[in-house]
Amino acid sequence: MPKLKTNKGAAKRFKFTANGKIKSKKAFASHILTKKSSKRKRNLRKGAYISPADAKGVAKMMPYA
Repeated sequence: MPKLKTNKGAAKRFKFTANGKIKSKKAFASHILTKKSSKRKRNLRKGAYISPADAKGVAKMMPYA
């Protein structure tokens, strides 16, 4: 069997935890920040776990992670 290719875009965006959950950075934190409140911007700095519904697709893109 040939090796499976890792989706490099996904590999740069997601990390697997030791328990098998998938971590990512939160969206909407890169630009147009003036209209967002300080509290909202502060919360966007924290990482997030992706939902179980999306986790299945991400796991397929990263077969060896």
